[in-house]
Amino acid sequence: MASATQRIPSKRQTLDEAYAPPANFLEIEVINPITHGVGKMRYTDYEIRMRSNLPVFKQKESSVRRRYSDFEWVRAELERDSKIVVPTLPGKSLKRQLPFRSDDGIYEEEFIENRRKALELFINKVAGHPLAQNERSLHIFLQETTIDKNYVPGKIRTA
Repeated sequence: MASATQRIPSKRQTLDEAYAPPANFLEIEVINPITHGVGKMRYTDYEIRMRSNLPVFKQKESSVRRRYSDFEWVRAELERDSKIVVPTLPGKSLKRQLPFRSDDGIYEEEFIENRRKALELFINKVAGHPLAQNERSLHIFLQETTIDKNYVPGKIRTA
């Protein structure tokens, strides 16, 4: 009986192993916000830069630009198609969109930076979930230049 609960001896880790690249990694940054257009045609988009060695991602590095509405799209798709609880997005900030404001509203640098941080936290939580990593919508969001909203939902198959 004692042998069944005996501790498995651990192997000492070498310095090379400790400082080697991680076995599996997924890094996603939301960076370089740019505001485009004027008046009602104005919007801000962000660069989504991804690096990974996970076999489920066909591209090991990618960089795409996404706006807030694209984050809403991927959240809605994952909520509908996957079995995971999808975290909430940072709010729409409707008060900041009202006309006749004395500031730039949703185009103020501080607001854009706070939203960028919140979007980065959101996409890292979502993409870090093993079930979400198999969803086609997440792959489209992270790696395709344009989002095909007529895509066929489904799972990504690894070879």
